[in-house]
Amino acid sequence: MSDSPLPHDGWVLVVKRECETCVMVAPLVPALVDALSRGGEPVIVASQDDPAFPAGVTVRDDEDLALSWHADIDTVPALLRYRDGREVARALGWSRDAWRELTGIPTLGDGLPAWRPGCGSRSVDPDLVDGLRARHGGEVLRSRRIELADAEDEHEALFARGVTDGLPVVPPTPERVLRMLAGTRRRPEEVVAVVPPDLVECSVEKVAVNAVMAGCRPEHLDWVIAALRAACTDAFNMHGVLCTTMPVGPVIVCNGPGTAAAGLNAGVNALGQGTRANMAIGRALQLVVRNVGGGRPGEVDRATHGNPGKVGFCFAEDEARSPFTSLAASRGVPAGVDAVTLFAGEGPRCVVDQLARTPEALATSLAAALRATHHPKLVVAFDAMLVIGPEHARVFADAGWDRERVLAELHARLALPGAELVRGAGGMAEGVRADLAGATLPKFRPGGLLLVHAGGEAGLFSAIIGGWANGAMGSEPVTQPVGAP
Repeated sequence: MSDSPLPHDGWVLVVKRECETCVMVAPLVPALVDALSRGGEPVIVASQDDPAFPAGVTVRDDEDLALSWHADIDTVPALLRYRDGREVARALGWSRDAWRELTGIPTLGDGLPAWRPGCGSRSVDPDLVDGLRARHGGEVLRSRRIELADAEDEHEALFARGVTDGLPVVPPTPERVLRMLAGTRRRPEEVVAVVPPDLVECSVEKVAVNAVMAGCRPEHLDWVIAALRAACTDAFNMHGVLCTTMPVGPVIVCNGPGTAAAGLNAGVNALGQGTRANMAIGRALQLVVRNVGGGRPGEVDRATHGNPGKVGFCFAEDEARSPFTSLAASRGVPAGVDAVTLFAGEGPRCVVDQLARTPEALATSLAAALRATHHPKLVVAFDAMLVIGPEHARVFADAGWDRERVLAELHARLALPGAELVRGAGGMAEGVRADLAGATLPKFRPGGLLLVHAGGEAGLFSAIIGGWANGAMGSEPVTQPVGAP
């Protein structure tokens, strides 16, 4: 690179005063520079923390660490040689034999120990590396910069610019965005989705910006990208999910071995607050839809009430303790593959049955609660997700009921007589057409009831997440592998 601080031909010695090994070799430096210079090649002596160190030579001030960054120094002292613009050799720390071989000076280091470990370069200091990447890394972020006045509060400035969800966001500085981008192998400029409602192309970089604002860590980024790709499909119909006056939003269920590494919670309070990964991944998806796609409440988002889950609703399935196959596996994802399933859902409500000790009794309780989803007389039109808690799941497991058996028993109990569902029956105007009075109608369409295992081990509870209008007229659940092209 033409703007590189490194020589085309010559030598570079990088030191810092705070390094005891550098202090030990400092007396050798004037003679070393003199000997190497006789070969006709320049010698750069760069100090990371004190431009007066070492004494007796001309020192390049590298306190901004530009040279150290471009040279990829992780240990000092570091002696490097360049030819034709390329590094051809280096010695890190102090090894008398290595320095003699590299320089061709057979007496170099006489009187010094044969070996001493070096010290960590300031250019790999975790507190500095993100800023160095932003300043010297050569990675160009394409996102528009927002310049703030010195006295301007950055959090209030982001509120004023309308890029928050009503809660404070993390300012997406270049350092933070570049750190976030380290969490994926995708190129920053790669377009991962066209985001409704404005149908704007969204790059990996734009996802990273919003993931920073949401509070994500780099290991969360690929999960956010997968969720966004699922949300921006015709099947999920994110535009419709936004426009409906019902209180639904994307519910993200995470499966696979990577959930643990990402810090996703499948246990106590899995559907609630307190877990960074759950909260941040769900929030990041919503911020992308808002800030990139234009899906803002009061504009295209027309929910009558909404629900707190529209800030972000994400949790993992407890596969390790589950007696059932996972949700992702039931939807065709191979074992060992990380995946997200998006469901257009409202806030969860609790189902309490602390007395059932047989699977039949528990299934009957759950079916009665599921029947009331949205309205006890409305059938087929709405999907639902049943999140079975571990203590309820144990009742089924002890009886040998697998996922398919549980769903079959629930559907059997939710085959409802039309006479109870027609308009006016039970004193309720809501219901189905009068001509269906003689029919038996299912509460849910085939595949319209999803089953997930999650929650804390204490408590004979499960949860129901009601859905939106299903199928072609509304939204289909969508499963997307994480990291898939």
